[in-house]
Amino acid sequence: MGSLRNIALFVLTVSALTFIAFFGRLPALRNTPIGFLHRVLWIHIPKSARRLDARLTGGRLSSSGARLSHYLLYEKHPLVIIFFLGLTTASAFLFIRETWSLLSLTDRFLVPPILTAPYAFTYLSNTRSPAITFANHASHQLHYPYDYILYHPNRICRTCHFSKPARSKHCSICGTCIARADHHCIWVNNCLGRGNYKYFLALLLSTAVLLAYGASLAYRVLRPQVRDFQAGWYSRRTLASYGSADGAVATFNHAAIQRINGWLDALSAAVMIGGLSVAGVGLLALLTAPLPAGLLCYHIYLIWAGMTTNESGKWADLRDDMADGMVWVGTRDSAEDSQEVESIEEGSEDGGAEWPLRSTKVVVRTRDGGPPIFAVDDETASGVVNGSWRRCWRLGELDNIYDLGFWDNLQEVLLH
Repeated sequence: MGSLRNIALFVLTVSALTFIAFFGRLPALRNTPIGFLHRVLWIHIPKSARRLDARLTGGRLSSSGARLSHYLLYEKHPLVIIFFLGLTTASAFLFIRETWSLLSLTDRFLVPPILTAPYAFTYLSNTRSPAITFANHASHQLHYPYDYILYHPNRICRTCHFSKPARSKHCSICGTCIARADHHCIWVNNCLGRGNYKYFLALLLSTAVLLAYGASLAYRVLRPQVRDFQAGWYSRRTLASYGSADGAVATFNHAAIQRINGWLDALSAAVMIGGLSVAGVGLLALLTAPLPAGLLCYHIYLIWAGMTTNESGKWADLRDDMADGMVWVGTRDSAEDSQEVESIEEGSEDGGAEWPLRSTKVVVRTRDGGPPIFAVDDETASGVVNGSWRRCWRLGELDNIYDLGFWDNLQEVLLH
């Protein structure tokens, strides 16, 4: 039981910390216990450690830790890919070496493609670049129209020195603007956006399938051996071992306790029989499979909503500003709409995107909460009927023009 407990605690701890690290920053979990734990682990504890280090060493340890943390989190490096693929390779080698002779013919055919798929999609996610350069800037301007809510025309990137296409974002780690930017993923050492986002989805799916399949193989390989092993030494515990009780409650508690102890005994036997190579790898696969599966479900939700991870954060920030009364919305007039139609026909950079929806609203935020005041030639206010500004309190008052419906959203993601 001791080895089982130690393995289970280690895997559960690593899985929980990984889950909190990846999911705790999501806007949807910002006000949940997961978001709270993320702030405790990544903000409050490091701050307390820095204050303690300032007293003890004058901040030398904090400075070294900050440099290491900056390198790991804010610079491109292959360490995480090496760790991910190295752990996968070592686990697969140990598992297959011990179980290959016990696998069925069907499993022997399935193992190679299921095992190699995450490697292939990691490579594609890493090598396909969604970066915007001067050479392809004009074509990226034609992919998506500006919605005048999250994205406005003529916003110049101070690093790349060109106007930022709609749905793009400058990545300080990659040092370039990213088309349809989703997020920078340290697991593939690259930004995810238009061109490689679909491979990232495939990576999540293939990794979840690999882990679930590995856990299933471990279960099917160990089950008959555990059953035979238990037959020699397992004996049922009596009700008196758990104290006295009355009637149906005693029967229910006894059955539940017996069932739990049966599972624990089976796991203990599996660890004793399979060791680290089979039982340890199977348990690791079982407990970590929900991580890529959960992240895949979140990205499916984003596709359903017509958003990227970057845009979900923008919408969340906009909602918070609305609650503070700092957001104003105006309606674009028909003259502006007709001018935009002409620009689409002419194929101009500002309005030539072949997209079925166009925004009828213009949204701005003011620092003092007062109504917006623009210069006559300000591009942000172009096309807004004079005097039509009104305060906006709810996201429901606005339309997301990038949401075409789930199937069209999915098609747009998979084809680009």
